[in-house]
Amino acid sequence: MAHGNLDYSRLTKLGIGSGLTLFTIGAVGLLVAPAVVGPLPAWERTLLLDAEALGVVLTLLSPFVFGILLPLIE
Repeated sequence: MAHGNLDYSRLTKLGIGSGLTLFTIGAVGLLVAPAVVGPLPAWERTLLLDAEALGVVLTLLSPFVFGILLPLIE
């Protein structure tokens, strides 16, 4: 895909949606999974916490990168 043919609004929405999805999966997993299946192993807690953190970062950075920065430097 060429740099000039990027659909920045679509990429921004996709980034925000992906970030919110990751955050939701991580948060719900940390809250619900122990109640359903019992105590989680350390690697699963770490995975869910990392998904939550990555979701926050992706949600916050997507508008700046795809909505502001890339259109300005094109």
